[in-house]
Amino acid sequence: MTIVAAPGISTTASALRRLYFARFAFAIVWAGVMFTTAKHLGPLAVTLLVLYPLVDVAAAVVDARASRAAGRPTLLYVNIVVSLVAAAGLAFAAASGIPAVLRVWGAWAIVAGLVQLVVGVTRRAMGGQWPMIVSGGISVLAGGSFIAGAAADDPALTNAIGYAIPGAIFFLLSAIRLGRTATAARSGGAKSGTTEASSAKTGAAQRRAAQTGEAKTGGARTQGAETGGAKTGGARTQGEKAGGAKTGGVRTQGEETGGARTGGVRKGN
Repeated sequence: MTIVAAPGISTTASALRRLYFARFAFAIVWAGVMFTTAKHLGPLAVTLLVLYPLVDVAAAVVDARASRAAGRPTLLYVNIVVSLVAAAGLAFAAASGIPAVLRVWGAWAIVAGLVQLVVGVTRRAMGGQWPMIVSGGISVLAGGSFIAGAAADDPALTNAIGYAIPGAIFFLLSAIRLGRTATAARSGGAKSGTTEASSAKTGAAQRRAAQTGEAKTGGARTQGAETGGAKTGGARTQGEKAGGAKTGGVRTQGEETGGARTGGVRKGN
């Protein structure tokens, strides 16, 4: 499955991974202890039966907090309410015997399984959810078998206890897959950050190059303007000097000619 590096997916996947490992360990220990009291409803058996949905409540709270970045965890809130009702129902049903406990346990397994299945489907893009989808579907079927088994001549809690073991295995598989999802998301985020940094450096280099080119072009234009101005000014100065010299020469020659003529007239007289 392709992992989409959506915002917050690495954090959510890491939190769910830790939660699923914890649920795997709890379910294995719970089933091991519960098997020792499966033949009758003693205080320990009733406590363990009530404890299981309460742990599901705590897990749903942690899941809801971790999943806020990925969307609204509405179904998880539904699961919290259903599991609380199941815990209370099991406490009361224990006074009526194993058939009543199996009916409540079966009803809870059906509803909780449906919620788990739908939540897994909505999280498919995150990865690691196929075990949760399959587990949810099995929970629905198992819940129906528990309710049917309550009508047997000698109902037992063995099947209800065994229901926890496949669920534990699916939690383990999903936790392992979510570890890969978290790693892939972090790697994608690191690559994205590197690409952005490279783009920023490239953009800065381009801006500096553009500024340097503009500075060189402006300097060349200024030098050209100064050189042209100097040449023009020099030409004008030389022209003025030449014109002045010519004018002065004409005036001098005229004055000299006029003076000579005047002197000649005076001598004749």
